[in-house]
Amino acid sequence: MIYTVSVTSQGQISIPAKLRRQLGLEKTKKVLIFSQDGKLIAEPVKDLLELKGSLKTKIKASPRQIREAFGKYLAQEAVKITK
Repeated sequence: MIYTVSVTSQGQISIPAKLRRQLGLEKTKKVLIFSQDGKLIAEPVKDLLELKGSLKTKIKASPRQIREAFGKYLAQEAVKITK
């Protein structure tokens, strides 16, 4: 399905509710957005806490530290894609 959305003066767009539900995007979820072949692509970002317990490590980090580190990583990857 294709939707027409408006871009605000601050460069923001709204994702239609039906698409948000299909993608499981809630108010606190993050989305990775990048351009590819002249198109904007939006992909839901998985929360690292969903993987809790699947990896063993001796590193101690709070959920906040994990999210911040993952956010920095995603930003670095997005920069690589756009170069």
